[in-house]
Amino acid sequence: MRFMVMHKMTAELEKGLAPDPEIIAGVNQLIEEALKDKAFVAGEGLRPSSERTHVSYKAGKREITDGPFTEAKELVGGFALMRVRSKQEALDWCDRFAAVTGDVELILGPVVEPWDLGMMPKPKNPPLRVLSIMQQRSDDDKPPTQEEMVKMGALIEEMTNAGVMQATGGLTSTRHGARILFDGKKRTVIDGPFAESKELVAGYAILDLPSKAFAVEWALRFGEIVRVHEVEVRQMPEW
Repeated sequence: MRFMVMHKMTAELEKGLAPDPEIIAGVNQLIEEALKDKAFVAGEGLRPSSERTHVSYKAGKREITDGPFTEAKELVGGFALMRVRSKQEALDWCDRFAAVTGDVELILGPVVEPWDLGMMPKPKNPPLRVLSIMQQRSDDDKPPTQEEMVKMGALIEEMTNAGVMQATGGLTSTRHGARILFDGKKRTVIDGPFAESKELVAGYAILDLPSKAFAVEWALRFGEIVRVHEVEVRQMPEW
């Protein structure tokens, strides 16, 4: 089973400062363990909401609102990691995506790179990698229609061939997920279904694990290392 584990923004993360070396070391160790167990698939951190953009499509019209977002409500329905030349190119691809899906809300933002963490010098012409997070539109597990799958498959193939699409996927309903709240030493696990969170995603990991219980255990360890207040576990569909 494949899961997406997402940790949420905090006031400290919103500042955009490089994490404590202790946090980086702890995350690296946890990921190395998951790689050894062939559980870790991929993962990225996201830059603060001040660098993100809310993109809303309604009746074919696009509305853009730049961050920061203090009261944003988010419930992730899917994601696309893109490598582009500019933010405008990313928005153009979002337009293409919305042409397939219809009305949709996206939050677009750059991911954290190694030079943002002080792990290497910043290249002269660094790539721009952005994550587009699609907001969940309904809390059911109805699969896309055959026509939608064909159109979306063609778009993903085009983006992949163009070197734009780095990773993409959808999430099942929150009924299959869990939310973990951290309050001091107290840990509270809330099984789905649940409503949107007022905290934006700060980063994610995709894992192949035997069950939700294993994913929750991994998320508990991850949340303690990165010192956040909330981590969400969501299952990815097997269509």
